[in-house]
Amino acid sequence: MKKAIPVLVAIALILIIGGAAFGSMLIEKYSYSHEYADLYEYFHMIKEEEVPVILQDELLEEKAVMVDGVCYFDLATVHLYFNDRFYIDEVEQLLLYTTPVDIIRANIGESAYQEQGQTTDAGYRLSFARTEGEETVYYIAVDFVKRYTNFSYEVYGDPYHMQVYTEWEDRQVADITKDTAVRVLGGVKSDILREVSAAEKVVILEKMETWCKVKTEDAFIGYVENKFLENERTETMQPVTDYTEPEYTSLTKEGKVSLGFHAIYATSGNGTLDEMIGGTKDLTVIAPTWFSVMDNEGNIRSFAEASYVQRAHAKGIEVWGVVDDFNYKDTSGTDVNVPAVLAATTTRTALIDRIMEAALNCGMDGINIDFENIDGAAGEDFVQFLRELSIRCRANNLVLSVDNYVPYNFNSQYDLEEQGVVADYVIIMAYDEHWAGSQEAGSVSSIGYVRYGIEKTCEYVPSDKVIVALPFYTRLWKTVGAEVTSEAYPMTGTEAALTAYGMEADWDEETSQNYAEITVGDAFYQIWIEDLQSMGVKLNVMQNYDLGGVAAWRLGYEPAAVWDLFNAYMAQ
Repeated sequence: MKKAIPVLVAIALILIIGGAAFGSMLIEKYSYSHEYADLYEYFHMIKEEEVPVILQDELLEEKAVMVDGVCYFDLATVHLYFNDRFYIDEVEQLLLYTTPVDIIRANIGESAYQEQGQTTDAGYRLSFARTEGEETVYYIAVDFVKRYTNFSYEVYGDPYHMQVYTEWEDRQVADITKDTAVRVLGGVKSDILREVSAAEKVVILEKMETWCKVKTEDAFIGYVENKFLENERTETMQPVTDYTEPEYTSLTKEGKVSLGFHAIYATSGNGTLDEMIGGTKDLTVIAPTWFSVMDNEGNIRSFAEASYVQRAHAKGIEVWGVVDDFNYKDTSGTDVNVPAVLAATTTRTALIDRIMEAALNCGMDGINIDFENIDGAAGEDFVQFLRELSIRCRANNLVLSVDNYVPYNFNSQYDLEEQGVVADYVIIMAYDEHWAGSQEAGSVSSIGYVRYGIEKTCEYVPSDKVIVALPFYTRLWKTVGAEVTSEAYPMTGTEAALTAYGMEADWDEETSQNYAEITVGDAFYQIWIEDLQSMGVKLNVMQNYDLGGVAAWRLGYEPAAVWDLFNAYMAQ
């Protein structure tokens, strides 16, 4: 027995130690962590000045900055989430905001701004610019953005972060039953974001079996145990309506527009008006190609004549003068740098002044903008030009229309959605599907291309503002080896082309056009024909959409019978 006592003691000690270790393991496993999260890491902050942004219930990648006690968004963030009408003139260092009737203006880095002819000092720097990496980044004060945009925001400290709402929907909330912690993740071992007190309200974002994803009143998003929540309920948020968006009124016509482009390349071309409209039926608008940007100062070359307008009016036809960016070269043969004209407020304003002066002097009814060389870098400048031009057109009762390519990602800089707001009509050029420089032969305007152009445009622009421009021409393609060339033919000239090359055309269902081909020696010829049959299909398809009308490029290329088709379209 005496020998057994030490053994029993040893066993007891082992059990005690083992129990203690096991108990320690249980405590370690199930006890609550008291470690606090690194909030700079939680908010992905790199610099002290950064202010993380929680938009609705999501932490954005983009951040505001706090400078001299004022909160700022960079311009890209303003455009992406709040208001894309803020515009920076990098040439003249101006911050502009355009309404239907006014251009609000401030110098970058200053606190004063001009609105409705009055200068106001905001008491804080409205904007500033600084170099970040290899680019200049522009920042706008959050309060100045809010002056023209409905959203709410509140900045919280330790560290600074911002809650922003642009939408105000019903949300689920609950009260905390007792003091506890909101953690980075669901689990007692997760680090603490912050302590919450009994009766504090949280927003329920996602409810799971034992944990709930919540947002605290100071915009920390984390997890709390379900057992600490009570009084779950629906809360209706109060929307912010501090800013009343001015209405962009439009000069759209009753009924459809039937527009014909009149190609004029000298003042002598004005004498062909009667010839161009002589065979038309129900033509409501003629658009002469009168104006081209002619220098980098915003001046325009003009072929406009008041007598032309008077003659058109006598026939009951309105005149919308076309302004283009591609029909003028200087004496050395150099193209005008139109993007540079649009990028500076002084020259952009001069261009608008010259356009308005010409329009009013000859009594035009509208202005048609045909800028076809706007690249991605010039997109915002072009849209700002349209905003500012629309103010002047609206004030002078002039219809503003804009010509556009069929929309694809590569020409999104034209911003059809904004055009649909500021312009009266958006004209889609449903042609040049395959153009003079194409490396592949094909239709100028297949039915699929026309239908796509209509439907895609109507995703951005009210359908009654959309005018579809159709081609009165086609192309004869010649392929020799890898070389592809083409020659344009008016509708009235395609029969001669077929005869000259001995081709016979058959209907092609895919393009809804008559198609012909022939091989002559080492040359392969192809033509997708625009004729009365193909034009009738296009116009029939257009009847399925509540469009603003139809246009044609160009007058003088068409057989007289095509106007019977246009007349039938206009009558429905």
